[in-house]
Amino acid sequence: MPLTRALPALVASTGPGSFDRMPELIRPTVSLRDSWLASRDEWGRDVQQYGSGLHPEDDVDTAAGFSAWVRRLIDEGDVCVPAAPGRVHADYWWIVEDDTYLGCITLRHALNDFLLRAGGHVGYGVRPSARGRGHAAWALRSILPRARELGLERLLLTCADDNPASARTIENVGGTLEDVRETELGLTRRYWVTT
Repeated sequence: MPLTRALPALVASTGPGSFDRMPELIRPTVSLRDSWLASRDEWGRDVQQYGSGLHPEDDVDTAAGFSAWVRRLIDEGDVCVPAAPGRVHADYWWIVEDDTYLGCITLRHALNDFLLRAGGHVGYGVRPSARGRGHAAWALRSILPRARELGLERLLLTCADDNPASARTIENVGGTLEDVRETELGLTRRYWVTT
């Protein structure tokens, strides 16, 4: 069941995690290409955007390439379409406010060996200009019902040991630290969140 434009309510801003206008989780769409590209440029063209599903070979600079990338993201959640080798099915959402792309979150339907060691069920990222406002924690809480629908009773979330903001986000949604270990991604904090 996809999350759609369902949360446009106005609320008072009282600090981090409170919003002047509620963000929305939407499926990736070509209609936000310009905003997504502006976000990508904020990150830096060669910086990995966690949770985005962007691969080095993806051509997002052309309209056709961006459209193909968006189509792939949507197809990766379709269990009727076989997952690519070494990958698992995943649902992608974009965090959007007033048609401005703020970030993304991904829910992987299962864990392969790499994801169990290092990557986890969830990936997320928020563009630099939108950080510190609670968007990642809000998005994470918002996808928990979908995880339950998939039969996932708990989710593995990971972050780099030197990323205290991400660690706080995971802890703020109830993440319990299992361990900190060296992985292919470097020193990695591994948390479990009950859905």
